[in-house]
Amino acid sequence: MESYPCCPCVWRDCASHDQAGRICLILIIASSHIVCFGDSLTAGFQSPTADNPQATETPYGRFLQELTGSAVRVSVSGICGELTGEMVMRFRSAVLNHQPTHVVILGGTNDLGWNAAPADIMRNLLKMYELAAAAGIKPVPVTVPSIRVGEDLCSEEGRRWFAEHLDRRRQLNGLILRYAESKRLAAVDLFAATAEPETQQLSARYSNDGLHLTTAGYRLFAERLYQEVFAAAPGVGCDERQS
Repeated sequence: MESYPCCPCVWRDCASHDQAGRICLILIIASSHIVCFGDSLTAGFQSPTADNPQATETPYGRFLQELTGSAVRVSVSGICGELTGEMVMRFRSAVLNHQPTHVVILGGTNDLGWNAAPADIMRNLLKMYELAAAAGIKPVPVTVPSIRVGEDLCSEEGRRWFAEHLDRRRQLNGLILRYAESKRLAAVDLFAATAEPETQQLSARYSNDGLHLTTAGYRLFAERLYQEVFAAAPGVGCDERQS
């Protein structure tokens, strides 16, 4: 588990002065804390690329921190290979015990790889959404991205395999988005943001191994999160940072 918290407080000059003429400084405690929670897609895992030959992890939370600014704390809690059932088991220690204002939940890709049913995966995601809400934490549901199979689509067997996997991802993502809509939650459709419109495969622009994102992909994810969820959120968006 990695964490990229910003400085928990910032100093701001006060317009008023005391009688001795000294400038008063007010300590502003970070009003919002966002936990990015999930598997390798949250940890920022990626395969080596030309601009990242050591395959250094680049979690989207790091880029989200840049966008939100120092008045917001962003923490990253991602474990490679984790299943949603395992995410539920550590949800209290990794999320609830820290009492954040928001938790971004991205999980299910590994479950799908083990052929878990979308409905079973959704049950685990629901547990986390509801645990967060009951604790006064705003959950931010995220859909799972597509996969990329490349030349395998040239064979009949490859096309059939991809179609089956794509259908299960669509089922799960439909459940996630419908739940978010029913609860009026801001959600991010990472599948739509990173898939090729024509093939529905994970775009080569954002992945070089067909499963994980590259730095560009994680940065895009952070930008979508900020624009679609946090820019207008009280205590998070730019208006709050500049006040």
